[in-house]
Amino acid sequence: MATEKKHKLKVIPLGGLGEIGKNMTVIEYGSNIIIIDCGMAFPEDEMLGIDIVIPDISYLIKNKDKVKGIVLTHGHEDHIGSIPYILKKINIPIYGTKLTLGLVENKLLEHKLEQVSLNVTEPGKSIELGCFKVTFIRSNHSIPDAVAIAVDTPIGTLVHTGDFKIDFTPINGDVIDLDKFAELGRKGVLVAMSDSTNVERAGHTDSERTIGEKFMEIFKDCDSRIIVASFASNIHRVQQIINAAVAYNRKVAISGKSMINAVKVSQELGYLNVPEGTIVNINEVRNLKNNEVVVITTGSQGEPMSALTRMANNDHKKIQIQQGDLVIISANPIPGNEKTVSRVINMLYEKGADVLYDALTQVHVSGHARREELKLMLTLLKPKFFIPVHGEYRHLMLHAKLAQELGIPEDNTVIAKNGDVIEITSKSIGKNGAVTSGNILVDGLGVGDVGNIVLRDRKLLSENGLIIVVLATERSTGKILAGPEIVSRGFIYVRENIDLIEESKSVIKTALNKCSEANAKEWNYIKMAIKDALSSFIYEKIKRNPMILPIIIEVNNNDFSKYSDLSELSNMLEDFE
Repeated sequence: MATEKKHKLKVIPLGGLGEIGKNMTVIEYGSNIIIIDCGMAFPEDEMLGIDIVIPDISYLIKNKDKVKGIVLTHGHEDHIGSIPYILKKINIPIYGTKLTLGLVENKLLEHKLEQVSLNVTEPGKSIELGCFKVTFIRSNHSIPDAVAIAVDTPIGTLVHTGDFKIDFTPINGDVIDLDKFAELGRKGVLVAMSDSTNVERAGHTDSERTIGEKFMEIFKDCDSRIIVASFASNIHRVQQIINAAVAYNRKVAISGKSMINAVKVSQELGYLNVPEGTIVNINEVRNLKNNEVVVITTGSQGEPMSALTRMANNDHKKIQIQQGDLVIISANPIPGNEKTVSRVINMLYEKGADVLYDALTQVHVSGHARREELKLMLTLLKPKFFIPVHGEYRHLMLHAKLAQELGIPEDNTVIAKNGDVIEITSKSIGKNGAVTSGNILVDGLGVGDVGNIVLRDRKLLSENGLIIVVLATERSTGKILAGPEIVSRGFIYVRENIDLIEESKSVIKTALNKCSEANAKEWNYIKMAIKDALSSFIYEKIKRNPMILPIIIEVNNNDFSKYSDLSELSNMLEDFE
């Protein structure tokens, strides 16, 4: 490992703290930076129209010459989802296990990104990145090929657990490498960073195999079609659904782009064992008897465009929910998604389906460690310093207190926020300032072009609607030649509220007369006068605050015939669907 003069080790979380998802951590020493994970998050309810949320990487762009690579703990979207967007800004090598990089490669193809250095590693292997030696440690999670990361730095060892649970009967037969964690603890761990997601839950997380047994029980007594929604990257869950389907002579159809991609990649890399002839094209479902069908689909979080939501809305092109269908939602809602998931469940019931979800029966187990497993991990590692990660603030706080119960001094634990710079020496740990961090919103092909102002406008439009005021003025004098005409969208239906519209026009004319008396010809001044007058009138009249958009058409007097009847324009807009 390369050596350089003594610096403080810096840990800078850019995502994953105080939130669920968007996991991304910067490890920095001198002129060397490595990044652990590059995840995305689902948009919150008020982020109208947003597809995904990714971390702000302004700090990395500013220091891109220092960045040696990205190391990945596993292939869930909250750990790899932002990689294509980041690589468009900084093209750096990526290191991870085979399935993880298989899923990453699929994302890169979608984004048409080539010339990317993907480096497959495996548990037990080490790589050198600048002054860091990075070792991958076998772990258990709800996806194969999950690893923890040990980073040997010039001042000591940092261990990042990634998302983990301790499962002694995992689906793929590989148990978490507790020996390696114990070995690191014996040698001395300077700082540990550990998954906090399930710290509120006592005891141990159930083995993934318990869900396989539950599926067998459900499938045995079911004569109807079975539709199972899960995370696309939960390959262990998909395997167990397939196992149950095979056991009861059912064919399996896959629905949802991300599910199709995940199953394809996992089969190609040998992580899914699917007997030949089990998976059929979704078009063939209509030719099968109900008791011969299983559909594995996306949509466990109620995402508006997901396959399950489209089925519930009767918008899916291939599958319509039928009376008696059994729909299994094999996932828990991510915090913030509870309402959308409940809405989908209600729609499924309305269509005549039977629905099973975790509140009714155990059709999901977590991939995250509970308190006793978190205690075991800290006991094995025996870190000098501790930084809880991956969770909302209460999770981080409870995990820090758990560490203190195990003998780690309070002064040796840091509860951080995204952007905090945590500086570590062999004798101390503490925050020292912050870097730029936050949310970058992705809307379609636009990355970062939607901010708080646009979201505020979208929220206002969704709540109160829009009024467009159209008028024509003479270019030379500013005299009003025609209008005002009023168009409404999402506010009121104009043709059924003629009185209010006519009163609004009078208010606008009064405001325009005041502008004329003041000899005001500036568009911005006139527009603001219209908005202020009309806004006050409408609020006083019906207690609403629509967005008001004045449109002023400036024309020469001899061209006025084109605009003499603005009502025609208004009618065209009103009739537009």
